[in-house]
Amino acid sequence: MEKDKCKSDEQEQLLLKLEEGNTDYEGGATFVLFFSVFIAICGSFVCGCAMGYSSPVQSGIVADLRLSTADYSLFGSMLTVGGLLGSLVCGKLTDYIGRRGTMGLSDILYLSGWLLIAFSKGAWTLDIGRLAVGCAMGLTVYVVPVYIAEITPKNLRGGSVLLHQFMLCCGIALVYLLGLVTTWRILSLIGAFPCIIQLLGLFFIPESPRWLVKVGQDKGSEATLRRLMGEKSDIAKAAAKIKDYTEAVGYVSEDSFFSVFQMKYAYALMISLGLMALASFGGTNGILFYAATIFKSAGISGPLGTVAMALIQLPPTFLGVFLMDRCGRRPLLLFSVTGMGTACLSVAVSFFLKEKGWMTGFSPYLALIGILIFSATYPVGMGGIPFVIMSEIFPINVKGAAGSLATIVSWSSAWIVSYTFNFMMDWSSSGTFFIFTSINILSLLFVAKHVPETKGRTLEEIQESLTSTLY
Repeated sequence: MEKDKCKSDEQEQLLLKLEEGNTDYEGGATFVLFFSVFIAICGSFVCGCAMGYSSPVQSGIVADLRLSTADYSLFGSMLTVGGLLGSLVCGKLTDYIGRRGTMGLSDILYLSGWLLIAFSKGAWTLDIGRLAVGCAMGLTVYVVPVYIAEITPKNLRGGSVLLHQFMLCCGIALVYLLGLVTTWRILSLIGAFPCIIQLLGLFFIPESPRWLVKVGQDKGSEATLRRLMGEKSDIAKAAAKIKDYTEAVGYVSEDSFFSVFQMKYAYALMISLGLMALASFGGTNGILFYAATIFKSAGISGPLGTVAMALIQLPPTFLGVFLMDRCGRRPLLLFSVTGMGTACLSVAVSFFLKEKGWMTGFSPYLALIGILIFSATYPVGMGGIPFVIMSEIFPINVKGAAGSLATIVSWSSAWIVSYTFNFMMDWSSSGTFFIFTSINILSLLFVAKHVPETKGRTLEEIQESLTSTLY
């Protein structure tokens, strides 16, 4: 037993040193690299369209198909059910059929789902279509960042990952705006169009060089690096580093999924899963999926609220990425949850005033201000930093298991919120947002008390501090 423990610790230290080392190459933006990233983020754009779709189309779908509140709540929440199913298989699937193959499969699921929605005559086909789109999303949110990270040189990686996040927001903004001027059936066909671009483009972009090494295609990896870096580049050093790292990972990856439940990872697991759950239970999916309903209930002009919400999401996406390594993770998380809590309180007070018949001329604007504050502050912190922290606090031999578990918690929490939101609004609009406010206060306390600052620290320092905190 002691011998196995020592072996495990030695393997973990080996991986930490490899992660700390410079295993990435530097280079310029070749046409192949630019085109490959563009094709990959077409999937991010579709993902954003899917996330924002249920908000502007709710009244049209309910009227055309005569759906009840329960029917539409099920439709809205099926996206998160599908996302959960996709997240269960995304890691293994991406390793088995490759990054391009997984993106291609997600496109087929997207197209099938969007077409089912567009031509639905009843609730069942609508739900199946939404489920298929959700499954595709579960694959996309994992494989696109992985593919981009594995093909881009380290000096361009930050901007490339930013494009993935930015295109998500662009997709949400597009469906919010087009939903004002087109029908729900046409909007679903518009959402399917980027899938076709990506599906065709996959035939012309290279596979990840790291995946090629993983499956034993060393020569194919070198050829891919040459295409990505340019014909005149010296790819020998980069290829050697990728091969050494992949072999080391293969040596250590013998641990099972349940290794993440060891006591030494308990504190890190609490931080990761806590952030994932609190980010969803703070009201994110309810506001994102049903923004139009909130505006209508608050007495706000639907077009005005939708346009404002669509546009205000974009600048914070840039802001959060640029500030993350300057200000640190904790300050941005504290700012984000404070803004989300303030926003939910503002909406709750607006609905409370409306229910009492007080300040009827002012209360709708209070709700609008709250929704806009939420839309502006969520992307800066709770929208992406929980995933960043998750990648930093776990060593690579359990990072896959920890990532899968965190994603399951995230999608499950999102499903609970998206399914129950309409029922909660029917029960009490103000009460719903007072609950969200309370959860965001809890998030603030959780971040302040338990979440460590990881900026400027090595992986060894982060993980040693978490282990010493537990023991």
